[in-house]
Amino acid sequence: KFINLIFMGKMFPTVVPVRDFDPGRDAARIDVAIKTKGVDEQTVIDILTRRSYEQRREIAFEYERIAKKELVVALKGALSGSLETLMLGLMKSTVQYDASELKASMKGLGTDEEALIELVCSRNNEELAEIKRVYKDMFKKDLEKDIAGDTSGDFAKLLLALVQTKRDDPSNVVDYEKIDDDARSLYEAGVKRKGTDVTTWITIMSKRSVPHLQKVFERYKSYSPYDMKESIRKEVKGDLEKSFLTLVECFENRQLYFANRLFEAMKTKSAKEKVVTRIMVSRCEVDLMRIRTEFKRQHKRSLYQTIAEHTKGDYQKALLSLCGGDD
Repeated sequence: KFINLIFMGKMFPTVVPVRDFDPGRDAARIDVAIKTKGVDEQTVIDILTRRSYEQRREIAFEYERIAKKELVVALKGALSGSLETLMLGLMKSTVQYDASELKASMKGLGTDEEALIELVCSRNNEELAEIKRVYKDMFKKDLEKDIAGDTSGDFAKLLLALVQTKRDDPSNVVDYEKIDDDARSLYEAGVKRKGTDVTTWITIMSKRSVPHLQKVFERYKSYSPYDMKESIRKEVKGDLEKSFLTLVECFENRQLYFANRLFEAMKTKSAKEKVVTRIMVSRCEVDLMRIRTEFKRQHKRSLYQTIAEHTKGDYQKALLSLCGGDD
């Protein structure tokens, strides 16, 4: 099933199932690597970053059989810092990882709004529906309730509207009248009036299909002197502005959005490792190959080279392995 998805063009992973897979052998090698004095991180990295999640699960099962303890526990004991965070991330499925990152963004005193925005606004309807289900399984709580308890105002309204996954499915019929109506409504709710009717913006951006919205934003330019992104910047501020911008960027080109996030996270001397780890782990079995392509196209250098320059040590080795090659 998985391979079919890849060829149907739905997925562009950099991490795929390895051929001639032997979970017992992998588990034994990891066991030796962890028991080695000083820990042989390289072996752990080589194995876990080049296996699919399903394969990692089998390795974990075999590991527990031979070492009599859980692989996750052993990794926590053997690794530290950013490498540990990344490897533990790989021990979850993509959906489990997204769910636990959402949970972490709302835990404790402050909310990590940036992570919350990225995770909610960049995931498509199917992904969000899955995340909600798994979130409930993992934490025995509703994602909606947690978001509602942790955010407020229009920002909360927007996130909740997205998490309700009421978005239309793409249709084969292009409804020009509705495209025009929506474009005009967006204009009249924002740039045309004093103040912003945010509710209208939320409704249109959370309920319409992505192909429809792409046409709406095109049409919008015939009403407004500013394009959609400029209008957002003029009309709203703070987390709401970031959320709307993320949505529009993802509707237009989701992989470019992630490429730009990675670029921004590695612009300074020390990389924002949390952001880099989250995108690399959450997208490596989804669309990281296309993110790589967009990165090179947009920033005139490869993601691989950028990671090599802005990170170091074993953490860097793991990221480069997930990246899956230079462009």
